[in-house]
Amino acid sequence: MADKQLSQAEIDALLNQLTSGGPAASEDESAKIKKYDFKSPKKFTKEQLRTLDGLYENFSRMLSSYLSGILRQFCEVTVLSIEEQRFFEYNNALPDSALIGKIDLKPVDKHYSDGMLLMDMSTALGFFMIERLLGGAGTNYHLTRDYTDIELAILDNVFTKILSRLQDAWCSYVDVTFALTSIETNARLLQALGAEEIVVIVMLNVKIADVNGTLNICIPAENLEELIGNFNIKYSRTSKRKDIGDAAIRRRFLFNELLDTSLEVKAVLDESHLSLSDILQLQVDDVIPLNKNIQGDITVVVDEIPWYTGKMGETKTKKAVRLNELISESRERS
Repeated sequence: MADKQLSQAEIDALLNQLTSGGPAASEDESAKIKKYDFKSPKKFTKEQLRTLDGLYENFSRMLSSYLSGILRQFCEVTVLSIEEQRFFEYNNALPDSALIGKIDLKPVDKHYSDGMLLMDMSTALGFFMIERLLGGAGTNYHLTRDYTDIELAILDNVFTKILSRLQDAWCSYVDVTFALTSIETNARLLQALGAEEIVVIVMLNVKIADVNGTLNICIPAENLEELIGNFNIKYSRTSKRKDIGDAAIRRRFLFNELLDTSLEVKAVLDESHLSLSDILQLQVDDVIPLNKNIQGDITVVVDEIPWYTGKMGETKTKKAVRLNELISESRERS
């Protein structure tokens, strides 16, 4: 073997290793070292958490539309983080006075086990919703008292409607049903899971007017681990069918939101134009002639838009209008 002469830099490096007791790690190597807690090993990959993030991004959009509608104020819902924790860490982070919904999770496929979720909402957000739903301005929400029975009944209905949006978001990935079992207001008495059990926490930020609140969803890793494996299978094999299903869910959601919208419906026999002087001279029992026969078609107007043609009539002891056809269809034939 040929003799090799060491440079001065190599000699200095060897001397440094001898004095330090071993080879020194470079800055790049030390930057790659990450702490790992063997007591709570990570159960989900980055790809699985990214899939879960997509699910809750979809849910946040649905929830934003729903809250904006019922509260009559613009609402913005964003996903802040999705992370694994032990249940006692999640429970210890909750304030003493809390608003926590216990939810049953039941997969439609009986091969999967039933599970449960926890959904906690900021108390300020809860009081804000109550005041807005009862007709208030939504300014008195910094309260420290307990919820009354009437307020809990209102929030029970809100939680149920939120769960229907969450179910729609989940059904884009795997068919499940959610049911609200109870609402707890004391976090210290919450004993839903074992203290060391691994859970996944989805943290959502809800911004309505001047209110910034959080909506957190706690999912046991045992149930999620069983279901999330089916997410990837459904994506890879039925991507086109899933897109069609998403569009149908969005249409159904928008349609359901519009069902409670109030519109004015008027039956118009005819219109007449009079001068202001004629109107001022009108007296009781005066007759205003119209340009339409009483037996002719009338126009049914929905929110100032002509929608149907119809006929005047009676039903029992009340005046009525029978709808004949859509005005758009009659125009197409003519």
